[in-house]
Amino acid sequence: MSDTSKSEVVAPSSSKVIGVVFVLLLLDLLGFTLILPLLPSIMDHYAQTGVGMLMRPISPCRARSTSSGRRWESPWKRSITASCLEFLSSPITGALSDGFGRRPLLLVTTMGMMTSYVVWALSRSFATFLLFRVIGGVCKSNVSLCTAIVADMPCPKARNRGMAMIGVAFSLGFTVGPVMGAYFAVADRTTGHVFFQTPALLALAFSTADFIFIWLALPETLTQDGKGFSSGFWDFRDLLNPLALFSFSAVTRSKDPPSGDRMQRLKALGRVYFCYLFLFSGLEFTLSFLTHQRFHFSSMQQGKMFFFIGVVMASVQGGYARRIQPGRHITAVRMAIATLIPAFVLIGLSWNVTVLYAGLALYSFAAAVVVPCLSTLVSDHGSPGQKGTVMGILRSLGALARALGPVVSSSVYWLAGAQICFLLTAASFIIPLCLLSTARRLKAE
Repeated sequence: MSDTSKSEVVAPSSSKVIGVVFVLLLLDLLGFTLILPLLPSIMDHYAQTGVGMLMRPISPCRARSTSSGRRWESPWKRSITASCLEFLSSPITGALSDGFGRRPLLLVTTMGMMTSYVVWALSRSFATFLLFRVIGGVCKSNVSLCTAIVADMPCPKARNRGMAMIGVAFSLGFTVGPVMGAYFAVADRTTGHVFFQTPALLALAFSTADFIFIWLALPETLTQDGKGFSSGFWDFRDLLNPLALFSFSAVTRSKDPPSGDRMQRLKALGRVYFCYLFLFSGLEFTLSFLTHQRFHFSSMQQGKMFFFIGVVMASVQGGYARRIQPGRHITAVRMAIATLIPAFVLIGLSWNVTVLYAGLALYSFAAAVVVPCLSTLVSDHGSPGQKGTVMGILRSLGALARALGPVVSSSVYWLAGAQICFLLTAASFIIPLCLLSTARRLKAE
């Protein structure tokens, strides 16, 4: 069969898989993000029922702003808890998918999410609510599994298109989901129900639809020949130890490890990914506090701001990012990270809302490009039976960065002020740019 004939056969299959991944991930994220605007109210709700030390405001925040202390505490704890659980579960789920296939693991994790939403809908105590968050955190591996599905595609252009569409699903999910959650919470209050009852049931409905869609529409992308556990899977130190994750030890110890040069490049890309998300997630986390303190944004104005960010990101990912040609991804990532420096300088110095939104536009462009491109670059490494492990480790490094970044950034924010926090972190983006030069040099060699 000619190359043209082969591409004609493969292209429709790749397009179908990308479409299915987009829909299933969007459904998953819509259910996951419904709770985001409700968390402060949920924390207040359980504080009134007496949950002790867990609900006390963080002292640095209380010292800086007693009115926003409790607002700061609940998302901070949520960020740490959810990210740590994802850090633990993503590499293990990815490695299991290399042995059993992507589709069975997606069905299992989606069923776990359905269970967590049932617990949330029935929760009447903080302990039950915490159980819901733990179950959801352990089962929140759908993103790494979806990236593994896209990584299974043999065509580099299809992989790039797939990673960009995963980014679009994220942007839409985090734009629409919180708005829906807030709307139905208000409706519950007017009807006298527990304010999170309908959002919890709606999350369950999205997750159930996701399970049915996976069952009916998602094909198995990992071939029978590609299935098999890497030799490092059973050594949990390779999947849970941060130092081993940075070294991608589970891939190095496998039966068919990549060559030395490719392993060095994979490690360099992992360091870039971690460093970028560590800095970015910290400023992303403190953004709403800056707008609250400096411009006195209401909840509705905050929602409009994040809606603007989501629309810009979805437009960039659906237009520019998915059309980046193979071999141009490192250049695109370098340009995007460099754009973040003036973006966060403008946000940190913003003296009016117009300047703030100019910085947010640059911020949204960069955020839409970096992670999909880095995911595409990393997906090029490893044999077919290692893609789940590779993408799971990458997602785990990202979760670790998202757990640590907000802690450090928030500490600087409350101790030194918003301006110093944003300007200092903006300058720090030189570090991932230098690390990216290492990955570029290794590619050239």
